[in-house]
Order: sequence, then structure tokens, then C-alpha cells
Amino acid sequence: QMENPRNIRLSLFHQRQQELGGVFFEAAGWERPQWHQANEALLDEIAGDAAERRGWESKYWSPVAGAEHLGARSRVAMFDLTPFTKIEVTGGTALESLEHITSNRMDQPVGRITYTSMLNHKGGIKCDLTVTRLGKDKFMIITGCGSGIHDMTWIRANMPDDNSVQLSDVTSAMTCIGLWGPSSRELLSRVTPNDVSNEAFPYMSAQEIAVGGLTCLAFRISYVGELGWEIYAPVETGLHLWDTLWDAGQSLGVLAAGGAAFDSLRLEKGYRLWGNELHTEFNPYEAGIGFAVRLNKGVFLGREALIESRKNGLSRKLCCITFDERGAVAMGNEAILIGDEAVGHVTSAGYGYSVDSGIAYGYLPIELAVEGTKVDILYFGARLSGKVAKDPLYDPENIRLRS
Repeated sequence: QMENPRNIRLSLFHQRQQELGGVFFEAAGWERPQWHQANEALLDEIAGDAAERRGWESKYWSPVAGAEHLGARSRVAMFDLTPFTKIEVTGGTALESLEHITSNRMDQPVGRITYTSMLNHKGGIKCDLTVTRLGKDKFMIITGCGSGIHDMTWIRANMPDDNSVQLSDVTSAMTCIGLWGPSSRELLSRVTPNDVSNEAFPYMSAQEIAVGGLTCLAFRISYVGELGWEIYAPVETGLHLWDTLWDAGQSLGVLAAGGAAFDSLRLEKGYRLWGNELHTEFNPYEAGIGFAVRLNKGVFLGREALIESRKNGLSRKLCCITFDERGAVAMGNEAILIGDEAVGHVTSAGYGYSVDSGIAYGYLPIELAVEGTKVDILYFGARLSGKVAKDPLYDPENIRLRS
């Protein structure tokens, strides 16, 4: 972590996070809590047997991250998603233009959330993001904090130059809380008059709801693999949103969770990260996100390359690897070995506290991308043994997400 400059971009919730002992890392200029020392009390309660780290991997880490991870899985957690990039797309040709640069189908009912990739002409993954249709000619793109400028530049470069589409970066105008966990519906129902049942508010849908007297935009989606919502509010009302949810959730054991738990939760669920698992060297089929491709929707950027890839077959595939030794963990970018031959490298790594295993992801030759294949990860000269595992490790049927 760099020491200077810091405190350039602060979420409206920064004060609350400081009060909870937030330990902040910098990302794209934002100060983002990795964990909160106030949750240290949860170590004995819900994370007493969590694996420890002792080597280089223990730097910039705390066991409290494991407690926050398990708290999100068993209770309800609030994640500050304000730094995520939010882009409004409006105009008479907004739908047509988005269809041209996305792999998935954009012509969805108003209120539908769609996960998609954006590709270059070779079929490589240029961006991955969600697109929510808010009106006939109005869409909201949500993408990562660190990839926001990159994605905005790519989208703008591929929009028509006749001003029929307008792009607006509204990141600094909106706060967002990820309210996730098995008790999230109970908490939300305490502060809204709206029906948030599974029938009235299904997975991958968006609605305007009232929360504590505020008008908010709620997206039922999750990057951690649990039931819950992303709740957006104008920045001037964000602190009231936080306090309303926090106060209503005390009897449910609500906790504030940080970036370390966020990352370990997404690893267990097999969610890809742009710049790690996803980038222009790989196409959606190799990356395991072919479900977000609709070749039959018509012409889009990268379509011909994907058709050719399917015809020729895959030569490599992203794989999930689990370590044999409990507590073993890598950090990312290590070589993946079979014998003395390097067959790939680790794209992301961490510890899955719910599955109690170290997890790594990496691309392997297609003949090795088979469940049970034994590999070694070369970690600071030591070989950590592991094997290719089923992907994802956690809730593969998406029961918790859709409950």
C-alpha cells in the first residue's frame, strides 16, 4: 500500500467505518476498508477455528477478515460499494448501441439486470459488468472501482458520434451499500414498506423502494454469493441510509464487512475479476462466462471471433484449484506446475473460510482442465500441492442467491 497521496476520495460512510476501526487500503484513489477491528470480538464467536497465516501472506491481512466473511454467510453484512463505477446510458439509440458492444442480450424488460462482457474484435474480454434497464432508453452500467476509467473509455469509443447516446459517470453522485447475507431480507423488510419477498422482488431485478423515508434504487444481485441487494441513494442522503440499516439490523447481528471478506467470498463463489481472470488474452468460453454470450442476438463486437473459437474448440480453460494442506494459501501470479513444467499461473488466490480451503484460479491447457488433476503452486520456492476442483466451490446451484 502506498503511503502518499492518501485520503483523496472518501466515501460518505468513511466516518462510520473509522468508528468501527476500519483498516483502509487505497484503490483508484478511494479509501476502502479491508476489515474493521470492531469485528475482532467475532473471532471466538464465529471464526474461532479459522486458519491462520504466518508467512509473507500474513502481511496486510487480519483474521478479522475471516470473521467478516463468515458473518456475511451466517448473518447479514453491509459492504460499502460506493467506489464502484456507475455509468448512465441514455438516448434514442442507447439500446442499439449497447447491443453492438455487449455479448449478452440487452433488449430486456425494464427492471432487468443483465451480466455481460464487452469484447474486442478478437473476442478477448475488454470489460465485464452489469447493465440494468431503467427505462425504454435508459440503462445503468455498474463496473469495478479500479476498471471504471478503462471501461468508460472503451464504451465511449464505441458509441455513435452523432450524440444519439449520452454517457454520464454518476459515481460521485450516488452511494451504495451491499446488504448481503441470509438475514438481509428480514433486515430490509424492517425499514421499507415495499414487498421484498422472492416473488415480488426476484433475483437479477431492480426496483425503486423506500428505505427509512428515502427513495432508493435497489438491485437484487450479489458479488459474494448470498441473498441480498445493492441499495443506491443520492450521496447527500447516504449517511441516513447507512444508519437506518445499521440500527435496524442490530438484533440480527449486522456487521460492516470490508474488501478482504469481499474478495474471499467471491473466490468461493467462483466470480471472476477483470484484470485477473478476465482480460483480452481470453475469451468468455475460456473464462467460464459463456453463459453471458448470446450468439443468436445479432451482430456484436467480437461475435465472429467467438464463432470461430467454438468451431475450433478450446485449448485452455480457467480452473479452480484447492490446496491439499489446510491453511495453505497463495497470493496470486505464482507458477502452476505439473512436475517441473510450468503449465499456467495463478490469476487470483485467497482463503475460502466457508469451505475451509485455500483457493487459487488459473488457466490450464484443456487436457489438464479436469476435476482431480493434481498440480503444485510454486510459492516462494516451496511447492504447495493441490488439485483442480469443481467450480464454484460454494453453492453451485445458486440456491442462496435465489432464495
